[in-house]
Amino acid sequence: MSGATLARVEAHVFRAPIAEPVRTSFGTMTERAAVFVKVEDSDGGRGWGEIWCNFPNAAAEHRALLFADIVAPRALGRLLDDPVGLWGEIDRALHVLRVQSGDAGALSAAAAGLDLAIHDLRARKRGLPLWRSLGGSDDAPVPVYASGLNPGRAAYDTVGRMRATGYRAFKIKVGFGEETDLGSLRPVAAELQEGERLMVDANQGWDLRTACQMAPKLAEFGLGWIEEPLMADRPLSEWTQVAAVAPTRLAVGENLRGAGPFQEAIDSGLFGVIQPDAAKWGGHSGCLPVARAALAAGRTFCPHFLGGGVGLLHSLHLLAAVRGPGLLEVDANPNPLREGILQDAFSVRDGSVTLPGGQGLGLEPDIKPLLTLRSLHIERRA
Repeated sequence: MSGATLARVEAHVFRAPIAEPVRTSFGTMTERAAVFVKVEDSDGGRGWGEIWCNFPNAAAEHRALLFADIVAPRALGRLLDDPVGLWGEIDRALHVLRVQSGDAGALSAAAAGLDLAIHDLRARKRGLPLWRSLGGSDDAPVPVYASGLNPGRAAYDTVGRMRATGYRAFKIKVGFGEETDLGSLRPVAAELQEGERLMVDANQGWDLRTACQMAPKLAEFGLGWIEEPLMADRPLSEWTQVAAVAPTRLAVGENLRGAGPFQEAIDSGLFGVIQPDAAKWGGHSGCLPVARAALAAGRTFCPHFLGGGVGLLHSLHLLAAVRGPGLLEVDANPNPLREGILQDAFSVRDGSVTLPGGQGLGLEPDIKPLLTLRSLHIERRA
């Protein structure tokens, strides 16, 4: 790759209507959105990434504009031999804009999408699958879990549907009140089969008092973890109180930004599961060191992701690169911006997915069938 520079970037925003809204304790998604980014270097090499934008959906076009007008100009014309160094330089340069604009999350996600695409490009040019380019050596299938299960009867129905398609682990959304939460879990837990696992995600929906009341009541379900029972920015003193009464491990990470906060979470010993989202902060350059630090400390690394097909493939390659006991998060809700990209390239069998063959992501995203759903397309050149 020596001498190749970033010559061109594109951002594609897509919006897809869905029949069944996706419910969380903080809000409801009535459509699915995705921002896919494509990069090309001066040799004609290409790579794809995704910018996190699943909530609120209105953020998609804004993040694409930040990518094109603020983030990409800092990389266009630059050498691509050292993606980690380039991401670090951009991340530091964006700090003042995060503070000035108050738009820290959007800027971080835009930079993450660029980093993902550059790593895909680099892997393709090296003739390697992305997971191997990131340092992986194990090509065994990657275990997965079905995520984003709506509360109530929908959780039970979705578990049955996902079980039939090969899933053996499931995560149900809670934070809707004790009666609804326990009512969602009991029928599912009662019918779990041998070897299956169940987790819950409160999506930051509880305050300290509620979390300390609810966590012990979840003991009957034998959960693998309780995710984000508090707001991610609550002090460690509050997390310590929840961990003391929780019947299983606590999980955090999708709403942390920066190597420092992740290391603090790892070092605290309060969180058994660490979940950075590579499309939301850090890309592979930022999240790979977090994953390795988590595993070195005896924690479980489970990448977070609920978005389009490009980001899901990046999440798969990231977990495959570091391994450990973690599971790949896969959204159980229908999403044309996931299925339309992956087609038949992502097939779950007996709780795991086979790594795609080929170079980079192992898939050349075909966005042509999705063009009727595209709301914005931006291109920038060096």
